Amino acid sequence: MHTDPIADMLTRIRNACMASHLFVEVPFSKLKKELLTLLKNEGYISEFEELENDKKKTLKVKLKYVNGQQVISGIKRISKPGLRIYSGYKDIPRVLGGFGIAILSTSKGIMTDRKARFHKVGGEIICYVW
Repeated sequence: MHTDPIADMLTRIRNACMASHLFVEVPFSKLKKELLTLLKNEGYISEFEELENDKKKTLKVKLKYVNGQQVISGIKRISKPGLRIYSGYKDIPRVLGGFGIAILSTSKGIMTDRKARFHKVGGEIICYVW
């Protein structure tokens, strides 16, 4: 049993990148699907698809590489089940001075730090990606 499925997904992606795998499969959830959609839109992964094997849904993520180097050089879980981290829109941190992204869960949905600042909404900081 996983107490933090988001951290599990991020760890699977990190490990697959370090091992230069092309694909990684993670168990399905709506939140994970939203996070992967955001990562795809930001250019960190190539694509992902829903698969259903023996009544179990999974998400198959195709990792992105440029000139043999992984696009995701780092991915870190920030807000954990034991310690939730919230931020107002004025205090949202910049990841690597703006070269990375912070992913937030806001009242208007899952969004990047730039979009949250633009819409002037704060929320829970889920993770950093760079």
